[in-house]
Amino acid sequence: MTLLDFQRRMAEDVTWPLTADFAMQPTAPDGSARVNVIAAYVKPNDRLSSFERLEIYNRQYWFRLIAAVSEDYPSLNAILGPKRFDKLIRNYLQQNPSTSFTLRDLGARLPAWLATHPEFTGAHHELAVDVAHLEWAYIEAFDSASVPPLDETHIAELEPTTVLALQPHLQLLALRFAADEIVLAVHKKKTDVDIVSNAVVERKVSKRVRLPKPKRAPTYVVVHCYQDSVYYRSIDYETFRLLSAIQAGEPLAAVVDQAFAESALSNEEQSIKIQECFAHAAELGWLVAASAG
Repeated sequence: MTLLDFQRRMAEDVTWPLTADFAMQPTAPDGSARVNVIAAYVKPNDRLSSFERLEIYNRQYWFRLIAAVSEDYPSLNAILGPKRFDKLIRNYLQQNPSTSFTLRDLGARLPAWLATHPEFTGAHHELAVDVAHLEWAYIEAFDSASVPPLDETHIAELEPTTVLALQPHLQLLALRFAADEIVLAVHKKKTDVDIVSNAVVERKVSKRVRLPKPKRAPTYVVVHCYQDSVYYRSIDYETFRLLSAIQAGEPLAAVVDQAFAESALSNEEQSIKIQECFAHAAELGWLVAASAG
């Protein structure tokens, strides 16, 4: 066996999914007994067989992956419960194996994957999907870049043809539940830190979290960074559409048209809403030049 053959063989055995009780699979992909395959390249010692020695690495590999994803979704864990959540994470990882050098990206596909797998969420499916989207937006907001915002002078010079952008860290979400209330309730129980990426800190959450009753209602949320911390901010439908149009690269005239295309607000109320929205966005540094977004 060459060194390359050895590396490939061990990588395949170490990364092969565990059994339901967190043990190494006894059968190799080709149907052969793994105990014989492993004995061909791993020596036993006076305490452990070849199979038992490699099983330690197999289990630790999967425990680390499971922990990495779990650390990014504490609120999803809270609403589903440990057993259902554990089954969800293990199935997600088997279907979405690690393809990056960093564990930070491991949970990126979970919200979209979860939307098509209601068998893991039961009666809480839509709420679980909303919570997953919100928790990943939290990671993205913290890890994404911030660029210099437009100052008051530039904002005063805006014209209908001007194209703006939003801060790269700003995340816009349209949810079916007030999931931000649940996520905030869970985050209050975790270690008080500003860094949320699992590549930096292990997030520990109390197993007993008193969750607010889920409120089913269209909810629009901005997840953004401000002074190195991540915040959630609920916004109304018109503001969501306005910010979404800016994010899509529309000129300001089209931004305004899209924001109020389905609105019942009067012209006067629309004018006030536009002023409030831009003033608020400018105050928080959300607006940037199109070339910088």
